[in-house]
Amino acid sequence: MNQEKIMKSIKIALAAVFSIAVAAELGLRYSATAGIITVLSIQNTKRETLRSARNRTLAFLCALLLAAGAFQLLDFTFMAFAAYLLLFSLICLYAGWGEAIAMDSVLITHFLSEQSMSASLIVNETGLLLIGTTAGVLVNLHLRKKESTFQKIADDVDLQIKEILKNMAHWLLKEDKSGYGPDCLKQLQKSLKLARICALNNYNNSLMKKDTYEMDYIRMREQQSILLKEIYENIKSISYLPKQAEQVAKLLEGIERGYHKNNTVEGLLQDLNLLFMDIKQQELPVSREEFEARALLFYILKQIERLLLIKREFILSQKF
Repeated sequence: MNQEKIMKSIKIALAAVFSIAVAAELGLRYSATAGIITVLSIQNTKRETLRSARNRTLAFLCALLLAAGAFQLLDFTFMAFAAYLLLFSLICLYAGWGEAIAMDSVLITHFLSEQSMSASLIVNETGLLLIGTTAGVLVNLHLRKKESTFQKIADDVDLQIKEILKNMAHWLLKEDKSGYGPDCLKQLQKSLKLARICALNNYNNSLMKKDTYEMDYIRMREQQSILLKEIYENIKSISYLPKQAEQVAKLLEGIERGYHKNNTVEGLLQDLNLLFMDIKQQELPVSREEFEARALLFYILKQIERLLLIKREFILSQKF
C-alpha cells in the first residue's frame, strides 16, 4: 500500500470521528450517521467533492418532501418507506444524484424508527447532513494539483513517441518487416490514459484557476497517437523500397531529433514541403510495384504533415 493511500485512509477515519464528535457534542441523535456521511462525501478531487455535496443536499430536500407525503398517506410503515424509496430513486437517477440515494435514505429511516417527522427531528437530520458534508468538503480543500506527477508522465509519453518515430525511420528501410510489432504503440496508449487521468484530476483540484493546458496537451498527443498508428500500418504495408523511402526515413529521423514539447515545428514543416516539391519533380514510377510503394510513401508524408500541424495548432493556441 503506497503512502498516498495510507494518508487518505487516515484522513477519512479522522474526519469521520470528528463529525461524530461534533454531532454528539451538539446533542444530535444518531450522531454516528454524521461520520458515515463524511466518509461518503470525500471524493478524489475538490470539484467532485463540492458537486457531490451539492447533489446530496438538493436530494435531501427532495427526500424530505417525498417522505412527508409517503408517511402522511401510508403512516410510518415499511410500505410507506418503500413508496418513498421508489419515487426518490427514480428522481435521483433521472437528475444524476445517484450517489445521494443511500446516504439520504439512511436519514429518512430515522423518521421511520421514531415514527415521527417532527420539526425537531427534521432539524436533527439536517444537522447530521450539514456536519458530515461540511467535514468532507473541508478535508478535501487541501488537495493540490500534482503538476510534477503530470510532467513526469508527459515526459514519458514524449520519450515513447520519440522512440516510435525512431523505429519508424529504421523499419521503413527494411523490406522484411515481420519483426516490426505494435507493442510501443500499445504502451503509448496506456501512458496517455494515465496522463489523461492525472490531467483531469489536476483540473478538478483547481477551483479558482481553470487552466486547461494539461488537458489540451494530452488531447494533442492523443490525436498524434492516432496518426502514428496509421503511419505504422502503412509502413508495415511497404515491401518494395524505392529511393524515396530513404528520404522519408531521413525526415522521420529529423522529426525524432527535433521532438520536444516546445518545438513550433515550423522548421520541420519547411523540410517536409521541400521534400514534397522534390518528390513531385522526380521521374514517374516505371512499375506497378514502385507506383504502389511511392503512393504509400506520399500518403505517409501527408500523415506526417497532419502530425506536425496538430502540434503547431496546439502551440499557437497556447499563445492566446
